[in-house]
Amino acid sequence: MKIARPLLDDIVAHAVADAPDECCGIVAARDGAATSVHAVENQAASPFRFEVDGLEMFRLLEKIESDGGELAAIYHSHTRSDPYPSQTDVNFSHGWPGVEWIIVGVPKNGAEPEVRSYLIEGGTVSEVELELT
Repeated sequence: MKIARPLLDDIVAHAVADAPDECCGIVAARDGAATSVHAVENQAASPFRFEVDGLEMFRLLEKIESDGGELAAIYHSHTRSDPYPSQTDVNFSHGWPGVEWIIVGVPKNGAEPEVRSYLIEGGTVSEVELELT
């Protein structure tokens, strides 16, 4: 997916602001290029997982589609592990085929966050490039 630096910066800022809890949100796109980032409240308020309100997600996805976009990525942070999909992420991904998973690793030591993106299909995790525009 192509993404502008300011949109990626918004994702990272959300991850840092919500630490030590995980953050979560979605990325809308058109023609393979990110058009907007939408922070969603992590109702679990947990450093180990995220949960979203189903109705909020439904409304947000309807708005994105009515504006001519599509869901391109789900993002969240890992505050206690590397930015690699956990088994929980893999299990959750079954409901979202073809959607990228952007994970921001937020180190406890204040080091720079690390951002990686994946496709998870049929339980198989493949890293994909985030192309900055």
